[in-house]
Amino acid sequence: MASEKAGQARSKRRNPGGRNGSRPLYAAVDLGTNNCRLLIAKPVGTGFRIVDSHSQIARLGEGLAHTGRLSDAAIERAMDALSKIRAKLRARKVAHVRCIATEACRRAENGADFIARVREELGLTFKIIGPGEEARLAMVGCHNLFEEAGEHALVLDIGGGSTELSLVDAAKARRAGGVKNLVSADVIKCWGSLPLGVVTLAEAFSHLDEVEGFEAMRTHAHSVFETWKHGSEVAQALAQPDAQIIGTSGTVTCLAGVHLGLERYRRDKVDGAWMSRSEASAVIQRLCDLGLEGRAELPTIGEERAGLMLSGCAIVSAAWDLYPAERMRVADRGLREGLLLTMIHGPKRGRQRSRRGGRKRGGAKKGKAAAE
Repeated sequence: MASEKAGQARSKRRNPGGRNGSRPLYAAVDLGTNNCRLLIAKPVGTGFRIVDSHSQIARLGEGLAHTGRLSDAAIERAMDALSKIRAKLRARKVAHVRCIATEACRRAENGADFIARVREELGLTFKIIGPGEEARLAMVGCHNLFEEAGEHALVLDIGGGSTELSLVDAAKARRAGGVKNLVSADVIKCWGSLPLGVVTLAEAFSHLDEVEGFEAMRTHAHSVFETWKHGSEVAQALAQPDAQIIGTSGTVTCLAGVHLGLERYRRDKVDGAWMSRSEASAVIQRLCDLGLEGRAELPTIGEERAGLMLSGCAIVSAAWDLYPAERMRVADRGLREGLLLTMIHGPKRGRQRSRRGGRKRGGAKKGKAAAE
């Protein structure tokens, strides 16, 4: 009996966070302008298998464009979402956790103070990542959706406070093979982060009725896309045969759900699905015609997303006007998946040093939250 207990103890030391000799679990937490999301996964081959997840609309960036600060109400909503995430992490005994925050915390005057509070009260250590890192992680998360024959792909990542775009050398990405090689192969030809998000855009035009508002948002999004210095390069690349757009956002997955006529959201049907430009335009027109209450009744949209769908559709429509690939591939994956893949299969340099250093340093410095 003593020998058996000693063996179990040795097994636990070798497999922190694992159960019955299983491999340890990894978790990615993404705190965005609109959503707070968690993925917990187990390494499998060159990828991973999701064992748990959580997604909660917290609207952390609500009102940020007008005040420059995270509001007290938004902070409390985010704290509630993160408390639930912490409970899942503890229940699953996750061994490796990385938490990232994006546009809302980048822009807010009190973003670093909020991150410090999260660490102090919940024990979750967030890193506020830059837009370039955000674009790279979204690309890594979507890498196996690149069309086999296409030379170029535009990854369009529509967030709550910003939109990240990456023009990817898809052929080079396919040749790179695994995630470690993909990261080091430098497959992103150009990228940009534009001040267009579903929350900030909806708030900016909330004084207009829906018909006027959609056209105004679309016109504004079009003008912002036109200012991107790489826009002409992207347009030229996407005019080539087999070029594609990969859309990764709640807007795009909801569009796909409506297009497919799903009675409930199904990731297995949505992720990897294709929409032509004409099909997407028809869905967008339908959503405009339905109005807010009608959109809320659609099973793949619901009340929480109904108010933000038209701002997201305006961004999709404007991007497609300027970068006219014939089809868009839908990705129910992106930032979190990219973070998990780089954690599990990417370069390992500095991981242990960062963890030991984090314990010695104590709290995060103001303005720059430490990575876990």
